[in-house]
Amino acid sequence: MTDRILITGGAGFIGANIAAALIAEQQAEVVIVDDFSSGDWRNLIHVDCEVRAADADDPAILEEIADGGFKAVFHEAAITDTTVMDQRLMMEVNTNAFANILEASDYSGTRVVYASSAGTYGNSPAPNQIGSGEIPENIYGFSKLAMDRVAARWYGQHSAPIIGLRYFNVYGPGEHHKNERDGNKTASMMLQLYQRAKSGQPLRLFKYGEQMRDFVYIRDVIGANLAALSASESGVCNVGSGLARSFNDVVSILGNSLNQSFDIEYFDNPFTFYQNHTQADLTETKRLLNWQPEWSLEKGMSDYVKLLETGHRGPALTV
Repeated sequence: MTDRILITGGAGFIGANIAAALIAEQQAEVVIVDDFSSGDWRNLIHVDCEVRAADADDPAILEEIADGGFKAVFHEAAITDTTVMDQRLMMEVNTNAFANILEASDYSGTRVVYASSAGTYGNSPAPNQIGSGEIPENIYGFSKLAMDRVAARWYGQHSAPIIGLRYFNVYGPGEHHKNERDGNKTASMMLQLYQRAKSGQPLRLFKYGEQMRDFVYIRDVIGANLAALSASESGVCNVGSGLARSFNDVVSILGNSLNQSFDIEYFDNPFTFYQNHTQADLTETKRLLNWQPEWSLEKGMSDYVKLLETGHRGPALTV
């Protein structure tokens, strides 16, 4: 019997990329659950799997998890827009649903790999290390920290490993829909700047482009998720490049990739909770997952721009 793997939020950026990778490597039969509130059906056109429209913690889904219907669950479903300030909604969708999935998975001994976030660190000094400086600046970051704390309470008693992945700034194929819903553009700055450049608009950065972020390419994020299928113990770990790069660096690399030069318009940052410097400490990641990133910012952006130039808009491994 073919192993079955459930991906919640599987129509979203990271979920669809995980699904495409599992199918490409013929690792399992994939079942995607998505409420399509933020995911996009176009991400799944070339991802041949079962797709169900439902909440991540739909009672029927929880029952199937509890009955042992899946080898593993990749829980990617969440409100990912960090500007959402509805505290109850954020906690219900992100934290409560995850707790229900963990309880169901314990009955069957099902492995759970879930999306946490570098937002748990807020503006604590970088490099960001697991167990230190976990002081989120908004309700999104807190909801993810609460998920990590829920998971930790299961360590040692849950019947299978629980692995949390704190994603840093992920970019790459499969994120187009993040710029196309409700006028609220939440895609990576790589895609946003690329689209402005191609339309002849000036590139705009918060003053003065010196903010530092750990940008991680989606192909590395896929690798970390697949490595989590073999982790022998529970834990939470960072998924990033391990390096912090400036926003000005991103513009420079984009210019090199497109053979263009840009004038930058700098403007005031309106967000008081904005993270100005993130950098993943990968010590625990290497120990828990036996994995490390392979894609530098230059290499990742070059690969991404080449795909964008061909009009590609789905997951990376559907090329």
